[in-house]
Amino acid sequence: MTTPKILAVDDSLVMRRILSDAIESLGYQPLGASNGQEALAVLEEHVDDVVLVLLDWNMPVMDGLTTLRAIRQNEKFAGVSVMMVTTECEKQRVVDAIKAGAKHYLTKPFSAQDLAVRIAECLGLGLQPATYEPQTNS
Repeated sequence: MTTPKILAVDDSLVMRRILSDAIESLGYQPLGASNGQEALAVLEEHVDDVVLVLLDWNMPVMDGLTTLRAIRQNEKFAGVSVMMVTTECEKQRVVDAIKAGAKHYLTKPFSAQDLAVRIAECLGLGLQPATYEPQTNS
């Protein structure tokens, strides 16, 4: 069995690296995409292994909400959870994302611990904040 994968979708390479580091620290394999269109292609390729998509809202080509709706409309992706990770914090945006099928919503900036806890919640792991220790590259 392959290591479960988490797809980080953000047009910022720096943010994708931050998300990837957190994903790896939790024992998952990170995948990346810079926009929604790329994300859908990556999901198609890894449909059996992706357990979670971390999705930015504001991206070129295809924005996060459009991507979320496309994921939810495709039966192949029914088992994939989606968490919005974005600077969009307006209440109506959060409501729109949840109604469209997002399981969780995290606003930037965030701490590594908050991200790890939210990922764990999306995956049903129930990670407690005190149990997360970020890995450092020494």
